[in-house]
Amino acid sequence: MTLLLRWLAAVLGAALAGKLVSRLKLPSILGWLLAGMLLGPHALRLMPAALLDAVWYQTAVHVLECAVGLMIGTELVWSRIRKYGKALILTTLAQSLGTFAVVSAVFAAVFVFTGVPLYLAFIFGGIALATAPAPALSIVREFRTDGPVTRTLIPMAALDDMVGVVVFFVTIAVVARHIMGGGIPIYIIPVMLFAPLIIGAAAGFPAGFLLKKDRGRAADLAILIGFIAVTAAAGLVCNTLLMPAPLLNFMLMGMAFSAVFSNLVTEERLDRVVEEFNPLLGVSMLAVILNLGAPLDYHAILGAGFYTFVYIAARAFGKYFGARLGAQATGLPLTVRRYLGLTLLPHSGVSLVFTGIAVSMLSGPAPRCARIIQGTIAAAAVINEVIAVLAAKKGFEWAGEFQMQGKSTGDRCEPDGGVFQNPVSEGKSDLKGRSARAMAACGAPLKKASRLLLLFPAFQATV
Repeated sequence: MTLLLRWLAAVLGAALAGKLVSRLKLPSILGWLLAGMLLGPHALRLMPAALLDAVWYQTAVHVLECAVGLMIGTELVWSRIRKYGKALILTTLAQSLGTFAVVSAVFAAVFVFTGVPLYLAFIFGGIALATAPAPALSIVREFRTDGPVTRTLIPMAALDDMVGVVVFFVTIAVVARHIMGGGIPIYIIPVMLFAPLIIGAAAGFPAGFLLKKDRGRAADLAILIGFIAVTAAAGLVCNTLLMPAPLLNFMLMGMAFSAVFSNLVTEERLDRVVEEFNPLLGVSMLAVILNLGAPLDYHAILGAGFYTFVYIAARAFGKYFGARLGAQATGLPLTVRRYLGLTLLPHSGVSLVFTGIAVSMLSGPAPRCARIIQGTIAAAAVINEVIAVLAAKKGFEWAGEFQMQGKSTGDRCEPDGGVFQNPVSEGKSDLKGRSARAMAACGAPLKKASRLLLLFPAFQATV
């Protein structure tokens, strides 16, 4: 009971910190993250290690992660995403695999001169490519962003997690076989990828049929909460029986669950259900972000070394330019090319999970490599997360997608006046015309961005 009260007090403290930070015109999530670090086991210890390790707490967080997944899944309506599905997949692969390649190559070059085994470079690359969707999605929710960048980011968050799981575990399996002659079971990779989707979809079908009929707010919430709990329970059972360690992604389960029921109800009904669930989604998002911040040790900033800054810079470069090149190659709008990469920088939750797995695998045969990864990612998680949240907010702002920047969709930086269609099928000349109108509509945000981008020669090329 004492630990439960501590957690509730921490949630209230994080909510207050978010309100204070928002008064400075910064995203509330920054306050939630900082509150997690301040109240966690490395500082004031309102959330001690005993709480973070408690089974009931981890179970509650998994349920809340399922709930946060609804923010992604309710946007994956087939009638909306079919117009730009190919471009979305190719851009996701470009920024994910591009980040893996850049980080791996940079660390391989560094390790040649420092005497560290080269296989460690690929583990860094595997950790770096994944994106933590919750921070950027919380900004979307808080500032009610809408436009091409937002509509690309939300489904990309789900695809990016899938690519991250495959690349990381393939990398770990190859490295484990190299240094130990063995490795993780090969079945783990498809299980981690498909089990959350199957579990979520299985719960989504009956929920969708029940939600088709308007039964009132209380009944709608009861159906959603009940099936979220069922989804999380099924995930916990699979985590225990199928996996060698708790590795399943509960946010992906919630995404699959909500994507299925969202395609079974009418758009008007879906909007009503989402509106009813919004208050619970806000609380879930706060608690999940607080949980991301609590394990972060602010002392790691003082111990940050050369590898930490190489990691942060190489990952940012890979994410930004991978997204930019992918969006340009597939003909996505100008704002997506310029600013999508900034919204993909948040990283901490996924990176810490992957780091724990890598350290566990390396601790016996290569303890020095385990210490390098643990120290580098711990410091990078603290430093990068603060920078990434600010960068993501600026990305949405410069793209003109904050609702307060225009009273209608026509005022926002949307190349087609509010409907995000696949520009590839509309012709190059029309794309240029829409891009020009978008830049004109953006006004001050793009002028501010252009002054900043002039510092970098690579940005000066015509898109």
